[in-house]
Amino acid sequence: MIVEGTVLRGPEFEPVEGRVVAEDGEIVAVEEESVESSKVILPAFVNAHTHIGDSIAKEAGGGLDLDELVAPPDGLKHRLLRQASREEKVAAMRRSIRFMEQTGTASFLEFREGGVEGVYALREAAERLAVDPVILGRETVEAMEAADGFGASGARDAEFGRERTATDRAGKLFGIHAGERDATDINPALDLAPDFLVHMVHPESLHLDRVADSEIPVVVCPRSNLVTGVGVPPIRDLAERTTVALGTDNVMLNSPSMFREMEFAAKLADLSAREVLRMATRNGAEIAGLDAGLIEEGRPAKLLVLDGDSDNLAGAQDVVRAVVRRAGASDVLDAVL
Repeated sequence: MIVEGTVLRGPEFEPVEGRVVAEDGEIVAVEEESVESSKVILPAFVNAHTHIGDSIAKEAGGGLDLDELVAPPDGLKHRLLRQASREEKVAAMRRSIRFMEQTGTASFLEFREGGVEGVYALREAAERLAVDPVILGRETVEAMEAADGFGASGARDAEFGRERTATDRAGKLFGIHAGERDATDINPALDLAPDFLVHMVHPESLHLDRVADSEIPVVVCPRSNLVTGVGVPPIRDLAERTTVALGTDNVMLNSPSMFREMEFAAKLADLSAREVLRMATRNGAEIAGLDAGLIEEGRPAKLLVLDGDSDNLAGAQDVVRAVVRRAGASDVLDAVL
C-alpha cells in the first residue's frame, strides 16, 4: 500500500510532503518527496475512554444531573441497560463502533458494564470490524478476567482494593474515574496506584503533585463534563504533569467522534494543536499499551486519510491546526485500520 500527500510524521506530527509505504500492515517507509496529492495522512485515533453500551439511549436524560444519569445501580443509563435486550445492545454498540471505524478511530478503551456477559456482548459487536476495543470489565473480578482489565466507577462507590489486587496479579489494566463530581474521591483513587485516571475535573494542588510524582496518566473528557454540568478539567495543568489523553465518554451524551473532542479541547484549553493531536493518538495508545498513534517506520499502518482539498480544509495555512480544530467526518477519504 502506498498513500501520498502531506504526512504528519513522527512524534511531533511534522508535516512533510511525500508518501507512506506499508507492507503486510506495517509501515516500511515514510518518504519525503514532491507529490501531486492534496491528501493529509495522520495516525488513526485512539479513543481513551468510552461507554458505548449507552448507544441504546442517545440523548436520553436531558436536564438530569450526573448522578441521575449514570450513577450505579439506578441511574437512567443503568435502568435503560437493564430494560434492553442483549440483541438490542449488541446492535446499538455495533453501530457506534462502525461510526468510529468510518471516522478513523483504530482502538477505544471501553469501561464495559454488565459483568462477563457485557464483555462478551461487546466482543460480538466488534466482530469483523477494523476497530480494536480494549475492554475493561466492571462490577466483578470475573469480568476483569474475561476482559483486558478492570474499569472502576470511582472510589466514592466502593473501595476496589480486591479488584485492584486481582487486576495487578493478572497483569492487566486498571483504570478508575476520579474527581468528576468533586475532589473527595481523588486521593482514594490515587492510593490504588491505578494505571490511569479518568476525568480529574476537580484536582487540587496536592492531587496535581501526586499525579506528577506517581506519573499516573489521565484521560479527560471535556465535552461530557460540560454536558453533565460538573465543570471542565484543567487540561493544561494536567498536561504539564503527566500524560493526558482524550476520551469521548458516554455515547448517551456525545458522539464517539475524536474530531469533535479534539476541536473542543483545543478551543477550551491553552494547548498547541500538536499537543491535542497527541492526546487523540499517541497518548491514548500509550495508556492502552498499544503500538499505535505514530507514523514511523516499523509501526502498524493504522492511518487516517483526509481530503486536504475539501471545501472545509482547502486553503489551510497550518495543516496540524486545521486537522485538530476544523476537520471532521466529511473530510475523511479513507481509514486504514
